[in-house]
Amino acid sequence: MSTVDKSQAGLTERQYHIGIAPGEVSSVALLPGDPFRVPFVAEFLTGVKEVAHNREHRTMTGWYKGRHITATSTGMGCPSTAIAVEELARVGVTSFIRVGSSAGLQPGIAPGDLLVSEGSLRADGTTDAYLPRGFPAVPDLGLTVALTRHAERIAAASGTRAFTGISTSSDAFYAETPALITELSGMGVLNIEMEASAMYVVARLRGLRAGMICACSSNLVDGDSLYSDKNAALKGGWMRSIEAALETAVELEL
Repeated sequence: MSTVDKSQAGLTERQYHIGIAPGEVSSVALLPGDPFRVPFVAEFLTGVKEVAHNREHRTMTGWYKGRHITATSTGMGCPSTAIAVEELARVGVTSFIRVGSSAGLQPGIAPGDLLVSEGSLRADGTTDAYLPRGFPAVPDLGLTVALTRHAERIAAASGTRAFTGISTSSDAFYAETPALITELSGMGVLNIEMEASAMYVVARLRGLRAGMICACSSNLVDGDSLYSDKNAALKGGWMRSIEAALETAVELEL
């Protein structure tokens, strides 16, 4: 009898959670949270194929301007995101771009605007299992610069805006109190979401590239409620974030 080493178990096999085997995906993956947003990525692609859908992890592949592209949903929160990144890395993905929803924490950010993360305040528990609290959760610089450039161009063409700054990744959606929101805003934090810190930390540890571009779903300091009727604006933001991520993948040959 021997203790299982999870870092070595199943490396060459079909992955337990995402249901993907080596050779079934590309070297770059776009990561929405919601499995029902994976088809939004597929709308930009040709030769689309659904590879797997297990639990919260749905995967489709296709082609965009000559680049082979994968889209895999992470589910909500850092635990399932860390699993998705770990297992995608095992089957050949080397670059990750999160394309999700996020709430603005600074005045003037509107639903549908684009938010590019320059780093994440680690307010989650998952990354503590990987590294000491003082280790930063930061994206790949070159990837982030390219995302910013494409976000600004695409947003300007649509009459919306793109912002860059420090984000924060939280574990507890309904524990985000007015006091916490005020504190984060006062620190200059741009936006809050639930997945990026795990993606950044795992990618750094595994020698991979990661970045994030989100669509603003609401503004928590302007009193723009998450439950307002902003569905059209949010979906437009999602599609612009996906386009910016795809253009980045092409430019950098990810």
